Amino acid sequence: REFRALHPPTLLMQGSISTLVRSIRLNTSSSASARRTLSTLRQRELRSQRTSGWCLNNGRELRAQIQTSGRLPRALHARKMVSATMTEAESTQRGAFVLFEGIDRCGKSSQTKMLVENLKAKGVNAELWCYPDRTTEIGKMINAYLCNQSELSDQAIHLLFAANRWEKSALMEKKLKEGTTLVVDRYSFSGVAFTSAKEKQGIDLDWCKAPERGLIAPDCVMYLKISVEDAAKRGGFGEERYEKLDFQKKVTSKFEDLRDDSWHIVDATQSMEAVQEQVQVKAMEIIEKCQSGAPLTRFQ
Repeated sequence: REFRALHPPTLLMQGSISTLVRSIRLNTSSSASARRTLSTLRQRELRSQRTSGWCLNNGRELRAQIQTSGRLPRALHARKMVSATMTEAESTQRGAFVLFEGIDRCGKSSQTKMLVENLKAKGVNAELWCYPDRTTEIGKMINAYLCNQSELSDQAIHLLFAANRWEKSALMEKKLKEGTTLVVDRYSFSGVAFTSAKEKQGIDLDWCKAPERGLIAPDCVMYLKISVEDAAKRGGFGEERYEKLDFQKKVTSKFEDLRDDSWHIVDATQSMEAVQEQVQVKAMEIIEKCQSGAPLTRFQ
């Protein structure tokens, strides 16, 4: 009770455990109960710092769980992700960030285009975004690399992919807050999966995730699952640098390491119509949730 009185909900929503610890130290140094609270929070913070991967949790849920139980939610200690913070107050009618991921030739381009068309037909303000965005100066450098027209170190190309996402981050936030739903073909998970699949010394998952921290996180991940052998039978496979059977198998393994129960898994070997029917249902569910006030989150 003493802790909640001194630290109102706004602090819990906006600050990290470190912020809470510093605030308690400044305001309650003479209270024995506060010192015990301080010690407990510090221990939990240290445990949370040892977690690996990316975990999403919004500030509203964190605030509620700390206030009611005095315990940090399990999601903060999840294996595959680190916590994401809630941004400033969002419009209750914001757009949704619907992401499609998967190996090359799994059907992302076709499904994202179809989804945007179908959402617009339902009256949803929707746009299609693709990464890498090859129209920007950074994107042109990436395109030259992917088309085997230039050579770059694995570290350099990974950072260029991340920079390509960062250069559109402010526009993405603006669009979402204004109510535009963004259907996105590839994003941070692809960047991490493809680079880490190269299995080079010093380029592990943690290194690959570092430049993604702070980017807006998707509200939904549609993972189009297909075997590399089936994907290779589709038109155009092998035209770009990464479209090789052995490498795509490693990418598949990395996606399996990254994904968690929040991802929506779709069997991409089905007909295009069957896949589209499934993703439409999930997309509308997420759009309604975002319009009801779900906050934006960011990778941390």
